[in-house]
Amino acid sequence: MKDLHVKDWMTRRVITVDTRTSLPDAHKLMRTNNIRRLPVVDRGKLVGIVTRSDIREASPSEATTLSIWEMHYQLSKLSVGIIMTKDPYTVTPDTTIKDAAKMMYTYKIGGLPVVNEGGELQGIMTESDIFRILIAWFDEQEGTA
Repeated sequence: MKDLHVKDWMTRRVITVDTRTSLPDAHKLMRTNNIRRLPVVDRGKLVGIVTRSDIREASPSEATTLSIWEMHYQLSKLSVGIIMTKDPYTVTPDTTIKDAAKMMYTYKIGGLPVVNEGGELQGIMTESDIFRILIAWFDEQEGTA
């Protein structure tokens, strides 16, 4: 398992947004695709990441006096570029799975965008990908026992 690399296990088909995407649109993309984070790209290069938590924190409190329509209107005026994490932690395709998992654990993050030397998004490594590796390893162990 020590020679496993991100390029062999990352999710390659990544759903992305740009900095102008509205928060409701980003949230809808996450809900529709059952994902918790969206890399933010500009001409193919990673510029940030936005998570469901980021959107939830940017949303008005339930204790607000705004009506539901006013809240949606206010949210629709906010874009991903305002709330995204700029310069997120990243890995390259050649990063080992061990190093990627250590980063995710150390920084308490659920996903790492995978970029090449030019900063272009190549994929994403998430905790679900790590679980896939563990399951494959357990299956392999059971097959050799």
